[in-house]
Amino acid sequence: MSAITHEQSLENFHQQIEYVLSNYKSHLLKVDDFSNIVIGGLGGSGIGGRLARLFFMQKMPIPVEVYNEYHLPGYAGEDTLVILCSYSGNTEETLSMYQEATERGCTLVCVAAGGKLMELAQAEGLPFYTVQGGFQPRMTLGFGLSTLVMILGELMGEDMRASLEQIRSMFQSPAGIVSKAQDMHGYFQNTIGNKFVVVCDLAYEAVAIRFCQQIQENAKGEGFVSILPEANHNMIESYYEKHDTNFIFLNSGNNARVSARFEFLEGVLNNLGNKVYKYPVSDASLASIFEVVHATDWLSIWASDDKGADNMQVGIITRLKAHLDSVN
Repeated sequence: MSAITHEQSLENFHQQIEYVLSNYKSHLLKVDDFSNIVIGGLGGSGIGGRLARLFFMQKMPIPVEVYNEYHLPGYAGEDTLVILCSYSGNTEETLSMYQEATERGCTLVCVAAGGKLMELAQAEGLPFYTVQGGFQPRMTLGFGLSTLVMILGELMGEDMRASLEQIRSMFQSPAGIVSKAQDMHGYFQNTIGNKFVVVCDLAYEAVAIRFCQQIQENAKGEGFVSILPEANHNMIESYYEKHDTNFIFLNSGNNARVSARFEFLEGVLNNLGNKVYKYPVSDASLASIFEVVHATDWLSIWASDDKGADNMQVGIITRLKAHLDSVN
């Protein structure tokens, strides 16, 4: 079990970005050489792909999909770039995708701290990016997301180093972010045991998923994501009474019509006495994405403390892995 605590990983978060900036090497690949991109990874190793995909969605000229699965999509072939991320390097689903990518002639890029994935990538001379060891996978978003931002930026001929340098500097003095996290924690402290529902627009979907993953693993609580405008066509009909739910709103402000939908839903929920927290974001910049992830990561840790949950242990996941080993 890792000796690095979640608190330490957050307090020293800037060091993860520094590591990537110091160790990144060009992959020499160009987006024009591919018809599509598949990013594969699970849990803490997979969420970086979702965040990077949405950040580049309006810029990337070819489709990018993220798969948290054993298998690649049917269209993946010789014109597909497959980027695989596994912190341990031994995630069975990711290794299965590696095997399929090799069999189909896909171009491969790998990100790992060690394990079988690193061995395979190095043996085949594939573009490979290392990550520091000693962390639990869900603590390593700074490594994974920063690396993917550099990889995808380079594909399009865009150097993302300056943007990541600014974000690294932001996390060297993160008092403002921590203060926002404390405000959010104070708002929910009396209801911290309730489930969380994050209502977001598309730009913040992956950020919302990340928070739900963290509240689940760290605080052993339920977390769900509801995306506007789609949720206004279904979910909104479940709110005719007060719920035992903590609502967090994440709205990039990118679409005035979606903002109007947030405003209406906020009124519905508030009129029923629900707990609704609007996180103060004004855009979907890379810096804002990193900020909200960091603040909500802190919330998940403080929630675990409030509930007396051990945020370093994942007992059921450990039992599941033992079960899977027994049926192999």
